[in-house]
Amino acid sequence: MSAPAGKLGLDPGVIAECRQAARQIADQVAEEISGRTTVSVERSVTRLLGVDGADAVEAPLPNVLVDHVHERGGLGQGIAHWLGNAMIQTGRSPQQLAEAVSAGELDLLELEQAEDGAIRERVSEECAARLREISGRFEERRAMRERLGDAPTPLRYVLTATGDVYEDVVHARAVAEAGGDIVAVIRSTAQSLLDYVPYGPTREGYGGTFATQANFRIMREAMDEWSESHGRYVRLSSFCSGLCMSEIAAMGAWEGFDNMVNDALYGILYRDINIVRGLIDQRVSRMINGYFGVAINTGEDNYLRTADAIEAAPSVTASQFINHQLARDSGVPDAQIALGDAFEIDVPVENGLLLEWAQAQLTRELFPDCPVKYMPPTRHMDGNLFRTHAADTLFNLVTVATGQGIQTIGVPTEGIFTPHIHDRVLGLQNVDYVFNAARDLGEEIEFKRGGIIQTRAQEVLAGAHALLLRIAEIGLFQAIDEATFGDVSRKVDQGRGIEGIVRTEPGYFNPVVGLMREPAKADEASYA
Repeated sequence: MSAPAGKLGLDPGVIAECRQAARQIADQVAEEISGRTTVSVERSVTRLLGVDGADAVEAPLPNVLVDHVHERGGLGQGIAHWLGNAMIQTGRSPQQLAEAVSAGELDLLELEQAEDGAIRERVSEECAARLREISGRFEERRAMRERLGDAPTPLRYVLTATGDVYEDVVHARAVAEAGGDIVAVIRSTAQSLLDYVPYGPTREGYGGTFATQANFRIMREAMDEWSESHGRYVRLSSFCSGLCMSEIAAMGAWEGFDNMVNDALYGILYRDINIVRGLIDQRVSRMINGYFGVAINTGEDNYLRTADAIEAAPSVTASQFINHQLARDSGVPDAQIALGDAFEIDVPVENGLLLEWAQAQLTRELFPDCPVKYMPPTRHMDGNLFRTHAADTLFNLVTVATGQGIQTIGVPTEGIFTPHIHDRVLGLQNVDYVFNAARDLGEEIEFKRGGIIQTRAQEVLAGAHALLLRIAEIGLFQAIDEATFGDVSRKVDQGRGIEGIVRTEPGYFNPVVGLMREPAKADEASYA
Protein backbone atom coordinates (compact mmCIF):
# COMPACT_ATOMS: atom_id res chain seq x y z
CA MET A 1 0.00 0.00 0.00
CA SER A 2 1.27 3.48 -0.92
CA ALA A 3 1.82 6.12 1.75
CA PRO A 4 -1.40 8.05 2.45
CA ALA A 5 -1.61 11.64 1.22
CA GLY A 6 -3.40 14.86 2.22
CA LYS A 7 -5.56 15.50 5.26
CA LEU A 8 -7.80 12.52 4.52
CA GLY A 9 -5.09 9.86 4.42
CA LEU A 10 -6.19 8.65 0.98
CA ASP A 11 -4.32 5.82 -0.71
CA PRO A 12 -2.55 7.19 -3.85
CA GLY A 13 -2.63 3.70 -5.38
CA VAL A 14 -6.43 3.59 -5.21
CA ILE A 15 -6.63 7.08 -6.69
CA ALA A 16 -4.35 6.08 -9.55
CA GLU A 17 -6.52 3.03 -10.27
CA CYS A 18 -9.61 5.27 -10.30
CA ARG A 19 -7.99 7.56 -12.86
CA GLN A 20 -6.96 4.58 -14.97
CA ALA A 21 -10.50 3.18 -14.92
CA ALA A 22 -11.88 6.61 -15.86
CA ARG A 23 -9.49 6.72 -18.83
CA GLN A 24 -10.67 3.29 -19.92
CA ILE A 25 -14.33 4.38 -19.64
CA ALA A 26 -13.66 7.58 -21.61
CA ASP A 27 -11.89 5.56 -24.32
CA GLN A 28 -14.91 3.27 -24.54
CA VAL A 29 -17.23 6.28 -24.90
CA ALA A 30 -15.05 7.71 -27.67
CA GLU A 31 -15.24 4.40 -29.52
CA GLU A 32 -19.02 4.14 -29.07
CA ILE A 33 -19.71 7.61 -30.48
CA SER A 34 -17.10 7.57 -33.25
CA GLY A 35 -18.22 7.72 -36.86
CA ARG A 36 -21.23 9.90 -36.03
CA THR A 37 -22.14 13.54 -35.91
CA THR A 38 -25.37 15.31 -34.98
CA VAL A 39 -27.49 18.05 -36.46
CA SER A 40 -26.56 20.31 -33.54
CA VAL A 41 -22.82 19.75 -34.03
CA GLU A 42 -23.21 20.67 -37.70
CA ARG A 43 -25.21 23.77 -36.77
CA SER A 44 -22.37 24.72 -34.42
CA VAL A 45 -19.99 24.63 -37.37
CA THR A 46 -22.18 27.11 -39.25
CA ARG A 47 -22.32 29.40 -36.21
CA LEU A 48 -18.54 29.36 -35.85
CA LEU A 49 -18.34 30.22 -39.56
CA GLY A 50 -20.34 33.35 -38.76
CA VAL A 51 -23.88 32.29 -39.72
CA ASP A 52 -26.56 34.03 -37.65
CA GLY A 53 -30.13 35.26 -38.02
CA ALA A 54 -33.52 33.72 -38.80
CA ASP A 55 -35.85 33.46 -41.78
CA ALA A 56 -39.33 34.94 -42.25
CA VAL A 57 -40.93 32.29 -40.04
CA GLU A 58 -38.24 32.68 -37.34
CA ALA A 59 -36.39 29.45 -38.21
CA PRO A 60 -32.72 30.03 -37.28
CA LEU A 61 -30.49 30.12 -40.37
CA PRO A 62 -28.13 27.44 -38.94
CA ASN A 63 -31.16 25.10 -38.82
CA VAL A 64 -32.20 26.11 -42.33
CA LEU A 65 -28.75 25.28 -43.72
CA VAL A 66 -28.31 21.97 -41.91
CA ASP A 67 -31.87 20.81 -42.61
CA HIS A 68 -31.41 21.72 -46.28
CA VAL A 69 -28.38 19.40 -46.56
CA HIS A 70 -29.75 16.71 -44.23
CA GLU A 71 -33.04 16.37 -46.13
CA ARG A 72 -31.06 15.79 -49.32
CA GLY A 73 -28.92 13.07 -47.70
CA GLY A 74 -25.65 15.00 -47.66
CA LEU A 75 -24.99 15.68 -43.98
CA GLY A 76 -22.82 12.58 -43.60
CA GLN A 77 -20.08 14.53 -45.39
CA GLY A 78 -20.44 17.44 -43.00
CA ILE A 79 -22.02 20.85 -43.51
CA ALA A 80 -18.53 22.31 -43.93
CA HIS A 81 -18.02 20.31 -47.14
CA TRP A 82 -21.06 21.85 -48.79
CA LEU A 83 -20.38 25.36 -47.53
CA GLY A 84 -16.73 25.17 -48.57
CA ASN A 85 -17.67 24.03 -52.05
CA ALA A 86 -20.32 26.74 -52.34
CA MET A 87 -17.84 29.42 -51.26
CA ILE A 88 -15.52 28.29 -54.06
CA GLN A 89 -18.26 28.08 -56.69
CA THR A 90 -20.13 31.29 -55.83
CA GLY A 91 -17.65 33.52 -54.01
CA ARG A 92 -20.22 34.11 -51.27
CA SER A 93 -19.68 34.07 -47.51
CA PRO A 94 -21.35 31.43 -45.28
CA GLN A 95 -23.86 34.06 -44.14
CA GLN A 96 -24.73 34.97 -47.73
CA LEU A 97 -25.06 31.29 -48.62
CA ALA A 98 -27.43 30.72 -45.68
CA GLU A 99 -29.59 33.63 -46.78
CA ALA A 100 -29.66 32.36 -50.38
CA VAL A 101 -30.64 28.85 -49.27
CA SER A 102 -33.33 30.29 -47.00
CA ALA A 103 -34.75 32.33 -49.88
CA GLY A 104 -34.91 29.23 -52.08
CA GLU A 105 -32.37 30.71 -54.51
CA LEU A 106 -29.66 28.09 -54.02
CA ASP A 107 -29.36 24.32 -53.63
CA LEU A 108 -25.96 23.50 -52.18
CA LEU A 109 -26.01 19.92 -53.42
CA GLU A 110 -26.64 20.89 -57.05
CA LEU A 111 -23.47 22.96 -57.40
CA GLU A 112 -20.50 21.62 -59.33
CA GLN A 113 -18.07 19.91 -56.95
CA ALA A 114 -14.56 21.24 -56.47
CA GLU A 115 -11.67 18.98 -55.49
CA ASP A 116 -11.88 17.81 -51.87
CA GLY A 117 -8.54 19.31 -50.89
CA ALA A 118 -9.55 22.71 -52.22
CA ILE A 119 -12.87 22.55 -50.37
CA ARG A 120 -11.17 21.72 -47.08
CA GLU A 121 -8.59 24.44 -47.53
CA ARG A 122 -11.20 27.11 -48.31
CA VAL A 123 -13.57 26.33 -45.44
CA SER A 124 -10.67 25.85 -43.00
CA GLU A 125 -9.35 29.31 -43.89
CA GLU A 126 -12.79 30.78 -43.21
CA CYS A 127 -13.15 28.91 -39.93
CA ALA A 128 -9.65 29.84 -38.77
CA ALA A 129 -10.41 33.51 -39.42
CA ARG A 130 -13.56 33.35 -37.30
CA LEU A 131 -11.75 31.49 -34.50
CA ARG A 132 -9.04 34.16 -34.52
CA GLU A 133 -11.74 36.82 -34.27
CA ILE A 134 -13.34 35.12 -31.25
CA SER A 135 -9.94 34.48 -29.66
CA GLY A 136 -9.12 38.16 -30.04
CA ARG A 137 -12.25 39.02 -28.09
CA PHE A 138 -11.24 36.64 -25.31
CA GLU A 139 -7.76 38.19 -25.18
CA GLU A 140 -9.41 41.58 -24.65
CA ARG A 141 -11.58 40.02 -21.95
CA ARG A 142 -8.57 38.52 -20.17
CA ALA A 143 -6.89 41.91 -20.25
CA MET A 144 -10.03 43.49 -18.80
CA ARG A 145 -10.13 40.89 -16.02
CA GLU A 146 -6.47 41.51 -15.18
CA ARG A 147 -6.98 45.27 -15.20
CA LEU A 148 -10.07 45.22 -12.97
CA GLY A 149 -8.96 42.30 -10.82
CA ASP A 150 -10.49 38.93 -9.96
CA ALA A 151 -12.22 38.15 -6.69
CA PRO A 152 -10.60 35.55 -4.39
CA THR A 153 -12.06 32.05 -4.48
CA PRO A 154 -14.56 30.68 -3.71
CA LEU A 155 -16.27 32.75 -6.40
CA ARG A 156 -19.86 33.56 -5.44
CA TYR A 157 -22.19 32.28 -8.17
CA VAL A 158 -25.70 33.74 -8.21
CA LEU A 159 -28.67 32.74 -10.36
CA THR A 160 -31.16 35.06 -12.05
CA ALA A 161 -34.40 33.69 -13.46
CA THR A 162 -36.96 36.32 -14.42
CA GLY A 163 -37.83 35.22 -17.96
CA ASP A 164 -37.28 38.76 -19.27
CA VAL A 165 -33.72 39.48 -20.42
CA TYR A 166 -34.04 43.18 -19.59
CA GLU A 167 -35.27 42.38 -16.09
CA ASP A 168 -32.38 39.92 -15.77
CA VAL A 169 -30.06 42.86 -16.39
CA VAL A 170 -31.63 44.69 -13.43
CA HIS A 171 -31.23 41.63 -11.22
CA ALA A 172 -27.67 41.01 -12.41
CA ARG A 173 -26.64 44.55 -11.53
CA ALA A 174 -28.20 44.17 -8.10
CA VAL A 175 -26.32 40.88 -7.62
CA ALA A 176 -23.07 42.59 -8.60
CA GLU A 177 -23.78 45.46 -6.19
CA ALA A 178 -24.32 42.90 -3.39
CA GLY A 179 -20.97 41.21 -4.10
CA GLY A 180 -21.75 38.38 -6.53
CA ASP A 181 -18.80 37.27 -8.66
CA ILE A 182 -20.60 35.19 -11.31
CA VAL A 183 -24.09 35.91 -12.66
CA ALA A 184 -25.79 32.85 -14.17
CA VAL A 185 -28.94 33.36 -16.22
CA ILE A 186 -31.15 30.27 -15.87
CA ARG A 187 -32.70 29.09 -19.12
CA SER A 188 -36.42 28.97 -19.65
CA THR A 189 -37.90 25.67 -18.51
CA ALA A 190 -37.56 22.90 -21.13
CA GLN A 191 -35.40 24.93 -23.54
CA SER A 192 -32.98 21.99 -23.36
CA LEU A 193 -35.57 19.96 -25.31
CA LEU A 194 -35.72 22.39 -28.23
CA ASP A 195 -33.66 21.25 -31.22
CA TYR A 196 -33.07 24.85 -32.23
CA VAL A 197 -31.95 28.06 -30.52
CA PRO A 198 -34.54 30.88 -30.55
CA TYR A 199 -33.42 34.08 -32.24
CA GLY A 200 -33.33 37.61 -30.84
CA PRO A 201 -34.06 39.19 -27.44
CA THR A 202 -36.82 37.50 -25.44
CA ARG A 203 -39.08 38.93 -22.73
CA GLU A 204 -41.10 35.85 -21.81
CA GLY A 205 -39.84 32.66 -20.26
CA TYR A 206 -41.04 30.24 -17.59
CA GLY A 207 -38.60 29.73 -14.72
CA GLY A 208 -35.83 31.44 -16.64
CA THR A 209 -34.85 33.35 -19.76
CA PHE A 210 -34.26 31.81 -23.19
CA ALA A 211 -30.60 31.36 -24.09
CA THR A 212 -30.22 33.29 -27.35
CA GLN A 213 -27.20 35.04 -28.77
CA ALA A 214 -28.99 38.39 -28.53
CA ASN A 215 -29.79 37.78 -24.87
CA PHE A 216 -26.17 36.79 -24.27
CA ARG A 217 -25.00 40.03 -25.89
CA ILE A 218 -27.40 42.15 -23.83
CA MET A 219 -26.24 40.56 -20.56
CA ARG A 220 -22.55 40.76 -21.50
CA GLU A 221 -22.73 44.45 -22.41
CA ALA A 222 -24.60 45.26 -19.20
CA MET A 223 -22.13 43.42 -16.97
CA ASP A 224 -19.12 44.89 -18.78
CA GLU A 225 -20.55 48.37 -18.29
CA TRP A 226 -21.10 47.67 -14.58
CA SER A 227 -17.61 46.15 -14.22
CA GLU A 228 -15.91 49.16 -15.81
CA SER A 229 -17.85 51.70 -13.78
CA HIS A 230 -17.25 49.88 -10.47
CA GLY A 231 -13.71 48.61 -11.05
CA ARG A 232 -14.60 44.95 -10.39
CA TYR A 233 -14.96 42.25 -13.02
CA VAL A 234 -18.20 40.23 -12.88
CA ARG A 235 -18.32 36.96 -14.79
CA LEU A 236 -21.26 35.60 -16.79
CA SER A 237 -22.51 32.03 -17.06
CA SER A 238 -25.27 30.19 -18.91
CA PHE A 239 -26.43 26.63 -19.48
CA CYS A 240 -24.65 24.80 -22.28
CA SER A 241 -26.67 21.59 -22.16
CA GLY A 242 -29.60 19.90 -23.85
CA LEU A 243 -30.14 19.32 -27.57
CA CYS A 244 -28.27 22.49 -28.57
CA MET A 245 -25.37 22.35 -26.12
CA SER A 246 -22.62 22.77 -28.73
CA GLU A 247 -24.49 25.67 -30.38
CA ILE A 248 -24.85 27.43 -27.03
CA ALA A 249 -21.11 26.94 -26.53
CA ALA A 250 -20.52 28.67 -29.88
CA MET A 251 -22.91 31.51 -28.99
CA GLY A 252 -21.28 31.96 -25.61
CA ALA A 253 -17.88 32.08 -27.28
CA TRP A 254 -18.99 34.82 -29.67
CA GLU A 255 -20.34 36.88 -26.76
CA GLY A 256 -17.49 36.29 -24.32
CA PHE A 257 -19.13 34.26 -21.55
CA ASP A 258 -16.77 33.16 -18.78
CA ASN A 259 -18.52 29.99 -17.52
CA MET A 260 -20.93 27.40 -18.91
CA VAL A 261 -22.84 24.60 -17.21
CA ASN A 262 -21.79 21.82 -19.58
CA ASP A 263 -22.80 18.25 -18.75
CA ALA A 264 -24.52 15.70 -21.00
CA LEU A 265 -25.42 13.30 -18.20
CA TYR A 266 -27.82 15.85 -16.72
CA GLY A 267 -29.78 15.98 -19.98
CA ILE A 268 -29.58 12.21 -20.41
CA LEU A 269 -30.83 11.44 -16.90
CA TYR A 270 -33.27 14.27 -16.24
CA ARG A 271 -34.43 15.33 -19.71
CA ASP A 272 -34.36 11.88 -21.38
CA ILE A 273 -31.99 12.99 -24.14
CA ASN A 274 -30.53 10.05 -26.03
CA ILE A 275 -27.21 8.90 -24.55
CA VAL A 276 -25.25 8.89 -27.82
CA ARG A 277 -26.69 12.22 -28.97
CA GLY A 278 -25.85 13.85 -25.65
CA LEU A 279 -22.27 12.59 -25.49
CA ILE A 280 -21.47 13.56 -29.10
CA ASP A 281 -22.81 17.06 -28.51
CA GLN A 282 -20.97 17.26 -25.20
CA ARG A 283 -17.64 16.36 -26.80
CA VAL A 284 -17.84 19.24 -29.27
CA SER A 285 -19.33 21.75 -26.81
CA ARG A 286 -16.51 21.09 -24.36
CA MET A 287 -13.97 21.37 -27.14
CA ILE A 288 -15.29 24.86 -27.92
CA ASN A 289 -15.32 25.91 -24.27
CA GLY A 290 -11.87 24.49 -23.64
CA TYR A 291 -10.39 26.19 -26.69
CA PHE A 292 -11.54 29.67 -25.70
CA GLY A 293 -10.82 29.39 -21.97
CA VAL A 294 -14.42 29.10 -20.76
CA ALA A 295 -14.79 27.26 -17.44
CA ILE A 296 -17.30 24.39 -17.56
CA ASN A 297 -19.50 23.28 -14.66
CA THR A 298 -20.42 19.60 -14.48
CA GLY A 299 -23.62 18.28 -12.89
CA GLU A 300 -22.87 15.62 -10.29
CA ASP A 301 -24.72 17.71 -7.70
CA ASN A 302 -28.00 16.80 -9.42
CA TYR A 303 -27.68 13.11 -8.50
CA LEU A 304 -28.20 14.05 -4.87
CA ARG A 305 -31.62 15.51 -5.66
CA THR A 306 -32.96 12.15 -6.82
CA ALA A 307 -30.83 9.74 -4.77
CA ASP A 308 -29.92 9.68 -1.08
CA ALA A 309 -26.86 11.85 -0.50
CA ILE A 310 -25.18 9.39 1.86
CA GLU A 311 -25.75 6.28 -0.24
CA ALA A 312 -25.08 8.00 -3.58
CA ALA A 313 -21.78 9.62 -2.57
CA PRO A 314 -19.59 6.99 -4.31
CA SER A 315 -21.51 7.51 -7.58
CA VAL A 316 -20.85 11.26 -7.35
CA THR A 317 -17.12 10.69 -6.93
CA ALA A 318 -17.05 8.07 -9.70
CA SER A 319 -18.87 10.45 -12.04
CA GLN A 320 -16.38 13.20 -11.19
CA PHE A 321 -13.52 10.94 -12.28
CA ILE A 322 -15.33 10.10 -15.54
CA ASN A 323 -16.44 13.67 -16.26
CA HIS A 324 -12.94 14.93 -15.56
CA GLN A 325 -11.45 12.51 -18.08
CA LEU A 326 -14.09 13.21 -20.73
CA ALA A 327 -13.42 16.94 -20.37
CA ARG A 328 -9.67 16.47 -20.69
CA ASP A 329 -10.24 14.33 -23.77
CA SER A 330 -12.07 17.32 -25.29
CA GLY A 331 -9.09 19.55 -24.58
CA VAL A 332 -10.33 21.23 -21.39
CA PRO A 333 -7.52 21.85 -18.87
CA ASP A 334 -8.06 21.27 -15.16
CA ALA A 335 -8.25 25.00 -14.41
CA GLN A 336 -11.46 25.12 -16.49
CA ILE A 337 -13.14 21.95 -15.16
CA ALA A 338 -15.51 22.93 -12.33
CA LEU A 339 -16.67 19.50 -11.17
CA GLY A 340 -20.05 19.32 -9.46
CA ASP A 341 -20.66 18.60 -5.78
CA ALA A 342 -23.44 19.49 -3.35
CA PHE A 343 -24.27 19.84 0.36
CA GLU A 344 -27.42 17.68 0.35
CA ILE A 345 -27.41 15.43 3.43
CA ASP A 346 -30.69 15.89 5.28
CA VAL A 347 -30.44 18.29 8.23
CA PRO A 348 -31.51 15.83 11.00
CA VAL A 349 -28.76 13.29 10.13
CA GLU A 350 -26.39 12.99 13.10
CA ASN A 351 -22.92 14.29 12.22
CA GLY A 352 -24.21 15.26 8.80
CA LEU A 353 -21.86 18.26 8.82
CA LEU A 354 -18.86 15.96 9.26
CA LEU A 355 -20.04 13.72 6.41
CA GLU A 356 -20.51 16.74 4.15
CA TRP A 357 -17.08 18.03 5.11
CA ALA A 358 -15.56 14.65 4.25
CA GLN A 359 -17.18 14.64 0.80
CA ALA A 360 -16.14 18.22 0.02
CA GLN A 361 -12.58 17.65 1.20
CA LEU A 362 -12.43 14.41 -0.78
CA THR A 363 -13.37 16.17 -4.02
CA ARG A 364 -10.87 18.92 -3.27
CA GLU A 365 -8.00 16.47 -2.69
CA LEU A 366 -8.82 14.26 -5.68
CA PHE A 367 -8.96 17.19 -8.12
CA PRO A 368 -6.66 19.84 -6.63
CA ASP A 369 -6.38 21.95 -9.79
CA CYS A 370 -10.09 21.97 -10.66
CA PRO A 371 -12.33 24.86 -9.47
CA VAL A 372 -15.01 22.63 -7.94
CA LYS A 373 -18.58 23.99 -8.28
CA TYR A 374 -20.25 23.49 -4.89
CA MET A 375 -24.06 23.61 -4.64
CA PRO A 376 -26.19 24.56 -1.60
CA PRO A 377 -28.78 22.41 0.18
CA THR A 378 -32.04 22.35 -1.78
CA ARG A 379 -33.65 18.91 -1.71
CA HIS A 380 -34.65 18.86 1.94
CA MET A 381 -35.54 22.53 2.29
CA ASP A 382 -39.21 22.62 3.29
CA GLY A 383 -40.14 26.31 3.32
CA ASN A 384 -38.83 27.03 6.84
CA LEU A 385 -36.56 29.91 5.83
CA PHE A 386 -34.82 30.05 9.22
CA ARG A 387 -33.84 26.38 8.98
CA THR A 388 -32.72 26.92 5.39
CA HIS A 389 -30.62 29.94 6.34
CA ALA A 390 -29.00 27.92 9.13
CA ALA A 391 -28.25 25.04 6.73
CA ASP A 392 -26.78 27.52 4.24
CA THR A 393 -24.51 28.85 6.98
CA LEU A 394 -23.06 25.37 7.53
CA PHE A 395 -22.73 24.98 3.76
CA ASN A 396 -20.84 28.28 3.56
CA LEU A 397 -18.51 27.13 6.34
CA VAL A 398 -17.63 23.89 4.54
CA THR A 399 -17.19 25.78 1.25
CA VAL A 400 -14.53 28.15 2.55
CA ALA A 401 -12.85 25.58 4.82
CA THR A 402 -12.35 23.09 1.95
CA GLY A 403 -11.30 25.66 -0.65
CA GLN A 404 -14.02 25.16 -3.26
CA GLY A 405 -13.53 27.21 -6.44
CA ILE A 406 -17.10 28.26 -7.25
CA GLN A 407 -20.01 28.40 -4.83
CA THR A 408 -23.66 28.73 -5.81
CA ILE A 409 -25.11 30.77 -2.96
CA GLY A 410 -28.02 29.42 -0.96
CA VAL A 411 -31.05 31.60 -0.24
CA PRO A 412 -33.47 31.49 2.71
CA THR A 413 -36.56 31.00 0.52
CA GLU A 414 -35.17 27.90 -1.22
CA GLY A 415 -38.02 25.44 -1.70
CA ILE A 416 -40.76 28.10 -1.64
CA PHE A 417 -40.49 29.96 -4.95
CA THR A 418 -37.94 31.36 -7.38
CA PRO A 419 -36.05 33.73 -5.08
CA HIS A 420 -36.53 37.49 -5.24
CA ILE A 421 -33.47 39.67 -5.51
CA HIS A 422 -33.57 40.60 -1.81
CA ASP A 423 -33.43 36.88 -0.95
CA ARG A 424 -30.23 36.62 -2.96
CA VAL A 425 -28.81 39.63 -1.16
CA LEU A 426 -29.49 37.92 2.19
CA GLY A 427 -27.75 34.82 0.85
CA LEU A 428 -24.72 36.87 -0.23
CA GLN A 429 -24.57 38.58 3.16
CA ASN A 430 -24.49 35.18 4.84
CA VAL A 431 -21.68 34.07 2.51
CA ASP A 432 -19.65 37.21 3.18
CA TYR A 433 -20.00 36.85 6.94
CA VAL A 434 -18.89 33.21 7.00
CA PHE A 435 -16.15 33.59 4.38
CA ASN A 436 -14.63 36.51 6.29
CA ALA A 437 -15.00 34.85 9.68
CA ALA A 438 -13.47 31.53 8.55
CA ARG A 439 -11.24 32.55 5.64
CA ASP A 440 -8.18 30.56 6.80
CA LEU A 441 -9.98 27.86 8.78
CA GLY A 442 -9.01 25.14 6.33
CA GLU A 443 -5.31 25.89 6.81
CA GLU A 444 -5.69 25.51 10.57
CA ILE A 445 -7.47 22.15 10.55
CA GLU A 446 -6.13 18.61 10.52
CA PHE A 447 -8.46 15.62 10.75
CA LYS A 448 -8.26 12.95 13.44
CA ARG A 449 -6.59 9.84 12.10
CA GLY A 450 -9.25 7.15 11.80
CA GLY A 451 -11.92 9.65 12.82
CA ILE A 452 -15.34 10.20 11.28
CA ILE A 453 -14.19 12.49 8.45
CA GLN A 454 -11.18 10.40 7.36
CA THR A 455 -13.15 7.17 7.60
CA ARG A 456 -16.08 8.52 5.61
CA ALA A 457 -13.86 9.93 2.85
CA GLN A 458 -11.93 6.68 2.54
CA GLU A 459 -15.18 4.68 2.42
CA VAL A 460 -16.57 6.91 -0.35
CA LEU A 461 -13.35 6.61 -2.34
CA ALA A 462 -13.40 2.83 -1.93
CA GLY A 463 -17.00 2.73 -3.15
CA ALA A 464 -16.14 4.96 -6.14
CA HIS A 465 -13.15 2.73 -6.92
CA ALA A 466 -15.30 -0.40 -6.99
CA LEU A 467 -17.93 1.38 -9.07
CA LEU A 468 -15.39 2.66 -11.60
CA LEU A 469 -13.92 -0.83 -12.03
CA ARG A 470 -17.44 -2.13 -12.63
CA ILE A 471 -18.24 0.61 -15.18
CA ALA A 472 -14.93 0.00 -16.95
CA GLU A 473 -16.00 -3.63 -17.30
CA ILE A 474 -19.58 -3.06 -18.55
CA GLY A 475 -19.25 0.38 -20.16
CA LEU A 476 -20.85 3.73 -19.33
CA PHE A 477 -23.93 3.08 -21.46
CA GLN A 478 -24.81 -0.08 -19.54
CA ALA A 479 -24.08 1.67 -16.23
CA ILE A 480 -26.61 4.38 -17.13
CA ASP A 481 -29.11 1.68 -18.10
CA GLU A 482 -28.62 0.17 -14.62
CA ALA A 483 -29.50 3.52 -12.90
CA THR A 484 -26.00 3.95 -11.52
CA PHE A 485 -26.32 7.74 -11.39
CA GLY A 486 -29.15 9.53 -9.60
CA ASP A 487 -31.25 6.33 -9.48
CA VAL A 488 -32.39 7.10 -13.07
CA SER A 489 -32.22 4.53 -15.90
CA ARG A 490 -31.93 5.39 -19.62
CA LYS A 491 -31.61 3.12 -22.67
CA VAL A 492 -29.03 3.72 -25.41
CA ASP A 493 -31.56 3.21 -28.21
CA GLN A 494 -34.19 5.54 -26.75
CA GLY A 495 -34.49 9.18 -25.80
CA ARG A 496 -35.09 12.59 -27.30
CA GLY A 497 -32.95 13.76 -30.19
CA ILE A 498 -32.01 10.30 -31.42
CA GLU A 499 -33.26 11.20 -34.89
CA GLY A 500 -30.63 13.98 -35.01
CA ILE A 501 -27.71 11.53 -35.01
CA VAL A 502 -26.03 11.19 -38.43
CA ARG A 503 -23.52 8.53 -39.48
CA THR A 504 -20.49 10.11 -41.11
CA GLU A 505 -19.31 9.06 -44.55
CA PRO A 506 -15.74 8.59 -45.80
CA GLY A 507 -14.31 12.04 -46.26
CA TYR A 508 -16.44 13.64 -43.53
CA PHE A 509 -14.88 16.92 -42.46
CA ASN A 510 -15.36 19.21 -39.48
CA PRO A 511 -12.92 22.17 -39.57
CA VAL A 512 -13.80 23.23 -36.03
CA VAL A 513 -12.63 19.94 -34.54
CA GLY A 514 -9.54 19.93 -36.76
CA LEU A 515 -8.45 23.44 -35.84
CA MET A 516 -9.24 23.12 -32.15
CA ARG A 517 -7.35 19.85 -31.87
CA GLU A 518 -4.10 21.43 -33.09
CA PRO A 519 -3.06 23.00 -29.78
CA ALA A 520 -2.73 20.39 -27.02
CA LYS A 521 -4.94 21.88 -24.34
CA ALA A 522 -4.74 19.22 -21.65
CA ASP A 523 -1.53 17.81 -20.25
CA GLU A 524 -2.26 14.10 -19.88
CA ALA A 525 1.16 13.47 -18.35
CA SER A 526 0.15 15.26 -15.14
CA TYR A 527 -2.07 12.31 -14.17
CA ALA A 528 -0.09 9.51 -15.82
